[in-house]
Amino acid sequence: MKTLKEAKIGETVKVVKLNGQGAVKRRIMDMGITKGVEISIRKVAPLGDPVEITVRGYELSLRKADAEMIEVE
Repeated sequence: MKTLKEAKIGETVKVVKLNGQGAVKRRIMDMGITKGVEISIRKVAPLGDPVEITVRGYELSLRKADAEMIEVE
């Protein structure tokens, strides 16, 4: 299983599992990132942080630490 952080630019992936606990996991879910949703990787900043994605029709920037908590296929 790979994480969202390891996905390449232009790739579309599907969320398999959310790791993390409490407020951090809740915040990720509140952004619309839930099990089964498809995410497109749009851009990655030069140093890898943040990652810009498209989820449920809107654009979102995620920190590397948050992207590592999202397992995708």
